[in-house]
Amino acid sequence: MTDIRSIGCGTRFCVVIGDPIAHSLSPAIHNAAYAALGLDFVYLACRVADVRHALAGMRALGNFRGMSVTIPHKIAVMQYVDEIAAVDRSIGAINTVVNEAGRLIGLGTDGPGAFKALKEAGVRLEGQRVLMLGAGGAARAIAFTLMRQAALKSFTLLDINADLRLGLSADLAAESVTAISTAALTPAALADAMAQADLVVHCTSVGMSPQHDRSLIPAALFRPGQVVFDVVYTPLETRLLADARAAGAQAISGVEMFIHQAVLQFERFTGENAPVDVMRQVVMEHLKA
Repeated sequence: MTDIRSIGCGTRFCVVIGDPIAHSLSPAIHNAAYAALGLDFVYLACRVADVRHALAGMRALGNFRGMSVTIPHKIAVMQYVDEIAAVDRSIGAINTVVNEAGRLIGLGTDGPGAFKALKEAGVRLEGQRVLMLGAGGAARAIAFTLMRQAALKSFTLLDINADLRLGLSADLAAESVTAISTAALTPAALADAMAQADLVVHCTSVGMSPQHDRSLIPAALFRPGQVVFDVVYTPLETRLLADARAAGAQAISGVEMFIHQAVLQFERFTGENAPVDVMRQVVMEHLKA
């Protein structure tokens, strides 16, 4: 991170916006990475209610390089940028804005972050049967990325919200030749889907602290050889992941997705290769504290 005594007219800055925002780990992660590479950057957290004016300020300030976007602004921010990739328009939300000389480029790093986490864990995606639980924003980002990056054998989507579930399945079907099925998240549907799934992707908040003892999937439904990815990363070891690991499945924490989406943002903001180990160390220190 740039020493406060050396901040000058050449110092570029990035922010994370949201409401609330005090809990964000993004400033600690990005500033540690800037310091590790000796970059003339600083990163701040800003509580923002008015997205339109925040983006207008970004456009006007030449040193305002990058913006990370979190709840509740990931959808609203799309209407105030100049360019969005087709995949992110399909997803319907973005979490990153880059200022290219006053032209604002919007993109999402949640889906690519999850994809990188799976690939770095050695997960083979081609020809696999995927079960996704949940159909909200994180689910959409991951689902579209998986569909575009890997030739899946099948994709099953379970959720209690019919509108979200049917909307996502229809949007995916319009862009992919992968066999897609969807159903309400019931015990019977879950048991049937788990019996077939090679990769299970959990995209709901169930199991997040303080409800760390909860899981949508009964322990008996896991089997050896499955891969289980939980987007929840607080706690680091959710009940779902603990049960999966005990059954002989490969368990992947959502913390890896969180780290990799931040890495992708860092690299878009700075043009430098991110010090991934530094960023991971900061995240783990904060989560274990």
